[in-house]
Amino acid sequence: MASPLKCDLCDNLATVHLTQIVNQKVHKVDLCETCAQAKGVTDPSGFSLSDLLLKASLNPEPSAASGLRCEQCGFEPEEFKKTGRFGCPACYEALTGMVDPMLENMHKGTAHVGKVPEHALERKELEDRLTALESNLKIAIDAERYEDAAKYRDEIVQVREEAGLAQIGSI
Repeated sequence: MASPLKCDLCDNLATVHLTQIVNQKVHKVDLCETCAQAKGVTDPSGFSLSDLLLKASLNPEPSAASGLRCEQCGFEPEEFKKTGRFGCPACYEALTGMVDPMLENMHKGTAHVGKVPEHALERKELEDRLTALESNLKIAIDAERYEDAAKYRDEIVQVREEAGLAQIGSI
C-alpha cells in the first residue's frame, strides 16, 4: 500500500490533491486542509497553481523576492506570479533566489543530473582512447619514430579486440 502523502507546505497529512495541466505539462500540489483553506484553494474562481507555487517558495523568506529584477529585460517576481513564465533566459540567473526554492519544492534537487545509457560511457571512453591512439600513431609515423608507431599499432589492435570491434584495414 502506498504511503500517505504529506502537505507540500507543512508536514501534515495531505487531503487536498490538485493537478493543473498547462501547455501539456502536469503540475501537482498536495495540501492539508488547513493550508488549502489558507491559500484559498477552496475558492476555485481565485485559485492558480502558479500563485500557490510562488507563495510557497516565497513564504519562508518574503524579503528574498523584493528587489529582485532581471538586468536584461526588467522582469520582476510579480510578473511571474501573473504569467507563470520568465521574461528572458537571463531571468533564471538574475532571479535565482526565487527559482531555487521553487525547484526544491517541486523536484528532488536544483541540478539536472540527466541519464546515460548503461554502456554509453564505456563505449565513449573506448572511442576516445582509440582516437587518441590513432592520432599518436599518425604523429609517430610522420616523425619517423617507427618503434613508437609499432607500440601504438599494437595497443590499437588490443583495444579493438577488447571492444569487440572488427579491425578496419591494416595498420
